[in-house]
Amino acid sequence: MPFLANTPVEKMTGPYARRWWALLVLCLSLLIVVMANTSLIVAAPDMTRDLRLSSSDLQWVIDGYTVPYAALMLVLGAIGDKYSRRGALVTGLLIFAGGSVMGSLVEGTELVITARAVMGIGAAVVMPATLSLLVATFPRAERAKAITAWSATSGLAIAVGPLMAGWLLEDHAWGSTFLINVPIAAVAVVGALILVPPSKAQGMGRIDYVGGLLSIVSIGSLVYATIEGPHFGWGTGPVAAAVVAAVGLVAFVAWELRHPHPMLDVRRFRMRPFTGSMIAVLFFFFGTFGAIYYSTQYLQFILGYDALETGVRLLPLAGAVFLGAAVTGRLTPKLGVKSMVVTGMVIGTAGVLLLTLVDKGSTYTDFLAPMMMLGFAIGLSVSPATDTVMGSFPESELGVGGGANDTSMELGGSLGIALLGSLLGTAYRDELTGLIGGRLPDAAMETAKDSVGGGLAVAQEVAKNPSGGAQQAQAVVDAVHEAFAHSVAQTSLVGGIIMAAGTLIVLAVLPGSRMAGKRRPESPVTTEGDPAKEHADSV
Repeated sequence: MPFLANTPVEKMTGPYARRWWALLVLCLSLLIVVMANTSLIVAAPDMTRDLRLSSSDLQWVIDGYTVPYAALMLVLGAIGDKYSRRGALVTGLLIFAGGSVMGSLVEGTELVITARAVMGIGAAVVMPATLSLLVATFPRAERAKAITAWSATSGLAIAVGPLMAGWLLEDHAWGSTFLINVPIAAVAVVGALILVPPSKAQGMGRIDYVGGLLSIVSIGSLVYATIEGPHFGWGTGPVAAAVVAAVGLVAFVAWELRHPHPMLDVRRFRMRPFTGSMIAVLFFFFGTFGAIYYSTQYLQFILGYDALETGVRLLPLAGAVFLGAAVTGRLTPKLGVKSMVVTGMVIGTAGVLLLTLVDKGSTYTDFLAPMMMLGFAIGLSVSPATDTVMGSFPESELGVGGGANDTSMELGGSLGIALLGSLLGTAYRDELTGLIGGRLPDAAMETAKDSVGGGLAVAQEVAKNPSGGAQQAQAVVDAVHEAFAHSVAQTSLVGGIIMAAGTLIVLAVLPGSRMAGKRRPESPVTTEGDPAKEHADSV
């Protein structure tokens, strides 16, 4: 057997012998891409102090990664299909590593945001490549198991990112949370060349670059409006972006319906398994990323855990993901995709709604059950949903399929952090104003209302001020704690209601096992031997 994997998948006469080692490389690549989002959550306080970030600056340090990541996946997945999926994976890892090095070295806010954007571009290449290579490399009989491992890795990264970042922040500056990506990316590049076989679409026509450009404009504008509007007000910029997103979406659909070889055949949304699974993935990551965003802040600012202690306390979520993955591997073939996805959504919704019980006296144990429920729900449901999405695409569009699935994941996470984060901030400001309004100078009150960290910083200043003292400072701390606990409970109520609505939509859209097994005449993929037909016949 040669040292490098040089034989294309398309020329193999049987299953690739080292496919499970290849899966390890793909999961490792996925791990750092998802970790780049979650690790920054615990590094944010240190970055805020060192770079003197405003709330707007911090939001864009986080989301500078998200906009190119979400906007480019569909197009870059198609390019990987056309030319080389493994080449796309390696190129994306190198871009990602380059952005990570840049982020660790720069000091200005704009340059950090730029570095995060470069990382987002690399991630947009890597993410769909991992999923398309997985589907191309594994035979249908093993594909569900491989996708379960892939999905579990994304859930694992949600907890491992904060843990690794917290460990590094014990002895190093926040720049180390960027550098940790570099050696992992290097190992993944070497592993890809040795273990992952080359693959590209056969007989693929010219890439629909006009449709690709319209998708970039639509998704990028939508993510920008989603981030900017709820947090900083619906001024000219967010409103214009929302309008551009709407017009771009209409233009994209119209163009794709007329194009002979569309970037994404929008007729595929007539397929209920595909549409229901896409919606499910979006709502899962909406609830999970939103809940982790504010739960992590509670653990750090209210309960006083440092970055490492916070990361350790998120580990049960990762364990629950693996438990859910083990259960879904056994039950999905027996009960069907709809049963597993809807059950997971019910459990995830209940987990978010449990957080409505949080108050100023809550401890870590009040967050343990909700986090484990969310983790179990991800493990239980995301892999069958992803398998259904990928099974809806022919071999020539696996990269596009991966891009569509991953866009749904990233868009859901972005919406969760942006919308629930905005609700969190509004509820916190209103409650804090009611508790201590008029008892602090205007400037101090504005700082305290900006964030929970700002409120605690104001309390420290009050303690140092002769006109204040320890008793008044403690009163401010108590008010900040009460206001933030109230905002967590209120935000979780809204988030739970949205998750419940998503569950009902998925319940209505996803067909049962009998219906899914019938060939649907509206399916845009009906050629003999296509994975979509294979999948429909096997569900």
